[in-house]
Amino acid sequence: MNNRTLALGFGAAALGMLGLAFASKPLYDTFCRVTGFGGTTQIAEAAPEQILDRTVNVRFDSNVMNAPVQFRALQTSMDVHLGEHGLAFFEVTNTSDQDVSLMASYNVTPHRAGIYYNKLECFCFEERIVEAGETKKLPVVYFVSPEMDADSNLADVRTITLSYTFYETDNFQGAAKSAALN
Repeated sequence: MNNRTLALGFGAAALGMLGLAFASKPLYDTFCRVTGFGGTTQIAEAAPEQILDRTVNVRFDSNVMNAPVQFRALQTSMDVHLGEHGLAFFEVTNTSDQDVSLMASYNVTPHRAGIYYNKLECFCFEERIVEAGETKKLPVVYFVSPEMDADSNLADVRTITLSYTFYETDNFQGAAKSAALN
């Protein structure tokens, strides 16, 4: 093997790794959406036609990361049958004297239930502007897929927690910059 062939091989390998680095975030996001990995919920366009007798208790958790808002679930939990629509409301209040642009990140626990937790409508799908002093009521329409009943790994799951974290989009610096031990 001559030096030119070796250099071309290393160059191709370096370009391939660079391409994978750029593609890693979209590939990871797609993987999480498809598999429910890390508690990533699913987005559905229609609810299933089948509703089972099995129920799960859905708990609601609300958090704020570095934003001048109060955010809370208007109910702590609700029991839903697998396949049945659930409707939950959250409330966000801007406590500052300026408008804020917010986005909500979300997941469910146990994480392995993420693939079966489906949202039909959610305030978390897009950025929201909450005016100074304003309070907004935000709905979430969801269902837990009846297919969860056939998954033996989830036979023991009786409670699923849906967790949201609101953050201000203008000031968000990413998780790596916001985590600190001090």
